[in-house]
Amino acid sequence: MAQHERCRMTGRQSIHPDAPAVIEARDLKTQFQGRTGIFSALAGVKPPSARALDGVDLRIREREIVGLVGESGCGKSTLGMTLVRMYQPTAGQILYRDEDITKAEGRRLKAYRHSAQIIFQDPYSSLNPRLTIGQVIEEPLIIHGIGNAAERREKVIRALELVRIPAGENIDRYPSDLSGGQRQRVAIARALVLEPKFIVADEPVSMLDVSIQASVLELLDELSRDLGLAVLYISHDIATVGYICNHVAVMYLGRIVEEGRAEDILTRPLHPYTQRLMDAIPRMTPGDSPDRIELRGDVPSPMAVPPGCRFSSRCPFATALCEAIEPALSDQTDGQRVRCHIYDDRASRAHPSLLAPKAGHITEVAEAGTLAEAVEGGRW
Repeated sequence: MAQHERCRMTGRQSIHPDAPAVIEARDLKTQFQGRTGIFSALAGVKPPSARALDGVDLRIREREIVGLVGESGCGKSTLGMTLVRMYQPTAGQILYRDEDITKAEGRRLKAYRHSAQIIFQDPYSSLNPRLTIGQVIEEPLIIHGIGNAAERREKVIRALELVRIPAGENIDRYPSDLSGGQRQRVAIARALVLEPKFIVADEPVSMLDVSIQASVLELLDELSRDLGLAVLYISHDIATVGYICNHVAVMYLGRIVEEGRAEDILTRPLHPYTQRLMDAIPRMTPGDSPDRIELRGDVPSPMAVPPGCRFSSRCPFATALCEAIEPALSDQTDGQRVRCHIYDDRASRAHPSLLAPKAGHITEVAEAGTLAEAVEGGRW
């Protein structure tokens, strides 16, 4: 598969793997309690929980942009909002500069939120229409008790300059006077005014015109380099991460199934799910229209996560082993990691009787030699 033809890479330099992490998630879990009927409640039946995050490990370093991709409902936004503590994690740890802030409260939590900000997806609803642009950006400074009125105005002007919006012409205007791209730049300025070290960009360009998307992505790239920001860039569109990301993590049903350098993930995806995402990207070469393979079934519910590999119900390579035992996130070449039995034979060696392909799935494994060769050769 020639995925490199479908994405424009920026050549962003990789961050050294031993560089200290600004933010780190360790076995992070976030569950949301479901509801039950009155009779079930009286009978003491516990309502099911939605396992939005179910054991996520992720590290983001200074000046690094990590792309988080996956289908809607896989837990991307939940991870972002959990990392900035908008959601309280159920289990696991969140470390900010090696300090555990998982259960921080009061002043300690407020101090952390000074350093961790979020840019929301919709610039039309994330800005208060009753406040001027200057007031929108100044509000975080007031909440954190920073400076007097003159000092705060100076910081607001500087934040607007960082996102390339002339302060003199726009500081007293209202969000309704701006275009979608300008509003999103204001949202970025609001996140930057506190001079944070970590920013979650939750699909920041999905509501913008294509002509504006590139400029906003380039702005995030530039700010990450110049200000030393660690950025979690969330997107359902794997193509856009090739513009700005150093590292990419692919999420499916609350778990990371593959991660590694952006160039490796985009040009040599290993997990069948990542390959499916890459195949969904339109090719720009005339006549280059390969047959598309639709995955079977629907994404399982996070309230009823199946045993074994969570992708097994839709994977064309699934075996009984996949349905019985969940694979680990195993190390591959060049720091790439993938959660798939195809690339980790420890479980298959322990349970050889579970290796038969499921009925209706691939029949060319014997010809390919190994499952890994079948996947890498695009046999499906």
